[in-house]
Amino acid sequence: MFSPLSSSKPPSAASPIGAVARSASDATSWWRASLACWLSRGALALAWTLALVCVAWGQTAAPQAALPADASLALRAEVGALLSQQKVAQGEGAGSSAARSPWRVAFELGELDPRLRLAPCQRIQAYLPAGARLWGRTRVGLRCEQGPVRWNVFWPVTVRVWGQAVVAAAPLRPGEPLTAADLKLAEVDLAAEPAPAVLQPAALIGRSVTRALEAGHALRTSDVRPRRWFALGDTVTVNVLGDGFHVQAEGRAMAHGDEGQCARIRAENGRTVCAMPVGERLAELRL
Repeated sequence: MFSPLSSSKPPSAASPIGAVARSASDATSWWRASLACWLSRGALALAWTLALVCVAWGQTAAPQAALPADASLALRAEVGALLSQQKVAQGEGAGSSAARSPWRVAFELGELDPRLRLAPCQRIQAYLPAGARLWGRTRVGLRCEQGPVRWNVFWPVTVRVWGQAVVAAAPLRPGEPLTAADLKLAEVDLAAEPAPAVLQPAALIGRSVTRALEAGHALRTSDVRPRRWFALGDTVTVNVLGDGFHVQAEGRAMAHGDEGQCARIRAENGRTVCAMPVGERLAELRL
């Protein structure tokens, strides 16, 4: 005989223990179903993503039709015709003189992207984009003005301007004052760099370079240190220039007077002005 407490029969569904067991079983089944649903949705989303990536990659990697040779020649001719009508201004440059030989100008056309596809066009117009300057690396615009599809592209162009400028006659080192023997004139590409080339040796005598330069290097304004016309605390003569008048006064420099940079000067009446250094202990203020 066994006691009822040791009965091996499963608990009745109506008993509290049975209710708890069923609730636990239902909860486990629900979580399993939810996890399976989530995994299936994630797998579907991943599959769609991979499919889209493959399609996009295929479109990107697909070879594009190259621009026909005759069309490229026609576009090049349009750009060349526009450039032949342009005139490069014979600028004054740094330390230039009125008496010098004219500059020689040459245009070098770059290449359009060979994968570029342009629709046929009955009338193409070449133009200079707003703000573009025919100096150094620039670009020329080409637009279709009559055709089934209006397009606009930019053709890379290099403008070379050859003229006489100052070059190093010998290797130059920073901190050493330049002399006439260190410099000479030679024909260089003035438009090769953004900084203006120095056109007269006299503008560099007594100054020093900012970095080591080899012989033959064309000196530009960025290669030399600004000339210091006066130092902090010096007594400076200020020329005040206006419309129809010229006044001269003295003051004390509140900062170093470097060429090309405005220097603060305190006048005798206590007023502080910002004047441009132009000579030995000399500054200029234009009203």
